[in-house]
Amino acid sequence: MREDLIGAEILDWYDAHARQLPWRVPPGSAERADPYRVWMSEIMLQQTTVAAVKAYFERFTTRWPTVGDLAAADDAAVMGEWAGLGYYARARNLLKCARVVVADHGGTFPRTEAELLTLPGIGPYTAAAIASIAFDEPAPVMDGNIERVMARLFAVEAPLPGSKPVLKDHATRLTPQSRPGDHAQALMDLGATICTPKSPACGICPVIEHCAARAAGIAAELPRKSPKKAKPVRFGYAYIARKPDGAILLETRPDRGLLGGMLAIPTSDWSDAPAEDPPVDTQWHDPDLEVRHTFTHFHLRMALRVASVAQDATPTRGAFVPLAQFSPKTLPTVFRKAFDLSRGVSVDGARRNG
Repeated sequence: MREDLIGAEILDWYDAHARQLPWRVPPGSAERADPYRVWMSEIMLQQTTVAAVKAYFERFTTRWPTVGDLAAADDAAVMGEWAGLGYYARARNLLKCARVVVADHGGTFPRTEAELLTLPGIGPYTAAAIASIAFDEPAPVMDGNIERVMARLFAVEAPLPGSKPVLKDHATRLTPQSRPGDHAQALMDLGATICTPKSPACGICPVIEHCAARAAGIAAELPRKSPKKAKPVRFGYAYIARKPDGAILLETRPDRGLLGGMLAIPTSDWSDAPAEDPPVDTQWHDPDLEVRHTFTHFHLRMALRVASVAQDATPTRGAFVPLAQFSPKTLPTVFRKAFDLSRGVSVDGARRNG
């Protein structure tokens, strides 16, 4: 198989059909991609769709246009802007990385894949993406889209994740010395728009003549994946407490662990048999409502508890936040679900009509 010919055809296609994204420069442009914007986009795009990321990216880069601006930002402000995007360890690592870049690298991102790998929160994929897109290093970039393209192009039938090394070997041989960043983004676009997981549009693929899986009639079956284990279910309680003036009880979760450092509705622990752990001594009501949410490794089901407390009530943890200073948008999705669910409940726990 002529890797150089395939690479040239993919770049020709990209020159004509590249997606316009706020963190990109036009294909073949003399303008160099900003490593800060490349890094920001790649961190946000982990486990998240382009459509979901665009608005967050625009808000972050408007509010903090340089890595120095982000490094100097207040932690709570960054976590609040991230709310709703999920996978919150990314936001914590975003701050850590920005501060290391400023403190140890003079506010300039390292230029090589090896150096980028030393930064907090930057793994092999992100390091290769920054190195190739921002600094023209021919580092093979491997995300889900590119793995799928490689599996089909070279008819790799071994299932993921075991086949990852083989797929990377193919991608390495395919990566050109010239325009490696455009090549990587071309493969991303090819996988996102044509070589899609279901019903790939093989008829308009720029490399259909080279696709071994297409020739074998198995393109739609690849890449194969090893069976996933069923996600366990954990349980808990979510506590919504309000004062007469509308202030709501919130807490900041510990820095370490799931949703670390995020503003939250107080909850019990999440386990097979959680114990009730109300954050303030008062009469709690059970409206018989349940918050359901799915994380990467488990499903969560939390029973809702609501209470109206005295104006001078003092919680055992967290603090009451005045209604004028609170926006549900600053809550991670699981807690925003709890808050939204509580809106349909009266102070005595009864459900409101409608």
